[in-house]
Amino acid sequence: MFKKCNTAYQFEKNNKFADRVLVLSFPPALVFIMLVTLKMLTPSMAVISYATIILFNIVFLLPLSFEMQQLKNYVKSFSAGQAPDNDIDVSEKDAKEIVEAVNAMHRFWAEKTDTLEAQTISDTAVLDTLPDPIMMIDRDGNIIGANLSSRNLFGSNITDKNVEQIISSNNFIEAVSRVLKKESESENLIFYIKKPVEQKLYAHIKQLPYLSKGRAVAVISLYDMTKAMKIEKMQSDFVANASHELRTPLAIISGFIETLRTTAKDDAEAREKFLKIMQEQTDYMSSLIENLLSLSKIEMSQDTLPDEKVDVAKIIGDVANALTMKAKDREINIHTFIESDLPQITADGHQVKQVIQNLADNAVKYGVAKSDLLIKARIVDAIPPSKSFKVATGKAVAVSVNNKGPKIAPENLARLTERFYRMQEHKDLNIKGTGLGLSIAKHIILRHKGNLTVTSTAYNGTTFTIYLPVSFD
Repeated sequence: MFKKCNTAYQFEKNNKFADRVLVLSFPPALVFIMLVTLKMLTPSMAVISYATIILFNIVFLLPLSFEMQQLKNYVKSFSAGQAPDNDIDVSEKDAKEIVEAVNAMHRFWAEKTDTLEAQTISDTAVLDTLPDPIMMIDRDGNIIGANLSSRNLFGSNITDKNVEQIISSNNFIEAVSRVLKKESESENLIFYIKKPVEQKLYAHIKQLPYLSKGRAVAVISLYDMTKAMKIEKMQSDFVANASHELRTPLAIISGFIETLRTTAKDDAEAREKFLKIMQEQTDYMSSLIENLLSLSKIEMSQDTLPDEKVDVAKIIGDVANALTMKAKDREINIHTFIESDLPQITADGHQVKQVIQNLADNAVKYGVAKSDLLIKARIVDAIPPSKSFKVATGKAVAVSVNNKGPKIAPENLARLTERFYRMQEHKDLNIKGTGLGLSIAKHIILRHKGNLTVTSTAYNGTTFTIYLPVSFD
């Protein structure tokens, strides 16, 4: 009979239902035995009465046991983290209240879990957007959390590593130790690392509040000072170079003025010679100051995209005409080749002309006498990519300027756009220049999201090619 009940109600094995029925029926059995012994009840009536009680207990306990089994399985599934497909159906009032309480508790913690997961994902996303490395460490100095900048700097597998394994600076490790030992609430220091690349870093190490939960006890935030140092050095070099470039012509002019006021006071020939040199030095200073102001103006507008419609073919024609006399003095022939149907581009017309004129002027200045200067313009499908900055997408106009000068060495090619950089050969030949023209051209091209390439060979001379996008998408 019990097996049939187990099958009908799908009872679990070892559910002890039969034991409960027998235990509940045991006291009446003792009473019936006593009544039979005292001859107050016949044995047959005692058996019938006892069987009736057993049947009653089975009928009473069976649904209750089944509902308790359902309730037990229902709660166990929640405790195992597996939500049941459907709510259980119980009839007993107490069982219903228990089920409702379990369901309410499950909904409460499910909402809490979802909120915590969403908050964790949100916090992680925010930390990953920060440009500076941030790491959380436990009491032993093990990294238990790191944002994207940290993983990019020290490797994607830094979690669970000790800070000593990724940063070998003794000063840094000692500062972390003081914070972990609660000898100091926070530490600030500057240190150097050589891997993955040599960098100068500023570190802020701070204890987390006492009330914070979890394993993390301190946070390390790092700031890369390498770029700031390079910018500071560039600014310092810029001021030093500008001062040097201005000091030389000023010293020359000052010396000639002193000479004209003393020993050459009445020497007409010397006066004429000195005045000519002074005029040249004055023109050089004027050109230098003009270039410095131009460079400063371009840098101020670096983040503003131009919006004019510019005809590159017309600019090339104007530049070629303006340089005709200068080229004629060196017997250099200027040839232009403009691709048919060359489109207008979205650009700053004045700056584009400044770049092309600068390149063409350099080609005349540094090219071999009695040679050809070629200026070509064509449409290209894309701007060549750059390793150091992002270029615009889509079609572009390429303008190349070629002269037949001597080959430029690779080590010089890499430095041509540096401020005040001039090749020693040009200085030896006493070719005048400020060393700012190509730097200005570079900043103009950066503003236009274009690119500049330079090639130089012994047989074909040097070719500067600028790429300017047709439009900004």
